[in-house]
Amino acid sequence: MLKLTGVQERSSARWLGFGLWIALSLVLFARPLGSMIHFALQNDDASHILLIPVISAWVIYLERRNVFYQLSSDIPSAVFLFFVATFFYAWTTWSSANWTLPSNLTGYVLALVLFWISGFALFFGRPALQNARFPLLFLFLAVPLPEFLLDRAILVLQKGSAEITAALFDLMGVPFLREGFVFHLARANIEVARECSGIRSSMALLILALLVAHFRLKSNWKKALFVVCGLFMMMIKNGIRIATLTLLAVYVDPSFLTGKLHHDGGVVFFLLGLLFLLPVLLLLQRGEREESPAI
Repeated sequence: MLKLTGVQERSSARWLGFGLWIALSLVLFARPLGSMIHFALQNDDASHILLIPVISAWVIYLERRNVFYQLSSDIPSAVFLFFVATFFYAWTTWSSANWTLPSNLTGYVLALVLFWISGFALFFGRPALQNARFPLLFLFLAVPLPEFLLDRAILVLQKGSAEITAALFDLMGVPFLREGFVFHLARANIEVARECSGIRSSMALLILALLVAHFRLKSNWKKALFVVCGLFMMMIKNGIRIATLTLLAVYVDPSFLTGKLHHDGGVVFFLLGLLFLLPVLLLLQRGEREESPAI
C-alpha cells in the first residue's frame, strides 16, 4: 500500500481546507449566488459572469506547478482580505433595501471574491498568492458593474461606435446627416442605441485579450498595450457592424436592419475584431523576441 509523505499530507490537508472554505462560502452566499445566476442568465450585459470563476480556476490549474511550488500560510493577508470581504457583505446587507438588484449583486459578489482570495492566502501562502495574481485578479471580472459604471461604459462604446461609423461613411462617400447618435441617410435613419453598443461581445473580446496577453506576452507594458488595443478594437468592429448593416439595408434590402445578420451575426464581427488584433499580437511578440538576449 502506498503511503503519503509528510509533504503530500500537508498539501492534501491544505486542499481539503480550501475546499471546505469554498463550500462554506457557497452556503453563506447561497441567496446572492442564486440571484446572480438568474441575473446573468437574463441579462446580456452580465452573461460573462458565470464563466469567470471557471476560467480563473482553469488558469490556476494550467500554472499549478509555478503557483504551488512553495506552500505556506499568509495569515496577515488572509485576515485583512477577510475583514474587507466582511465589510462589503455587511454594508451591502445593511443598504440592500435602498439599492437596485445590480448594485446589491456588486457588493455581494465583490465580498465573495475577496472571501475566496482570503482563503487562498490562508491555505497556500504569499508565494502562491503572488504567482496566481493574474487568475485571482481575473476573478473580479465576475463582479457585476454597478449601474453608473455600466452606463458610462456603454456610453463610451456608443460614442466610439458612432465615430467609427461616421468615419466609414465618409471614407466610402456615403452622404449622411448626423445628430448625436442618429444618422440620417437617403433611405433610412439609424440610431446607435444602447442595445447597439456591443457591450456583450466587447466584454468577450476584453476577456480574450486579457487571456492572450497573459499567456503570449511577457512585458507588462506590452500586455497593457495589447489590452488597450483590444478595447479600441471593440469600437472598430462595432462601427463596422453598424455601417455594414446600414449600407446593406439602404442599397440591398431594408430587412437587413431587422434580419438574422442584425440579431445573430455578432459572431461574424467578433471574429473580425479578433482578426484585426492578430497583427498587433504578432508585432508585440516579434518585438519581445528581438529584445531577448542572445545566448
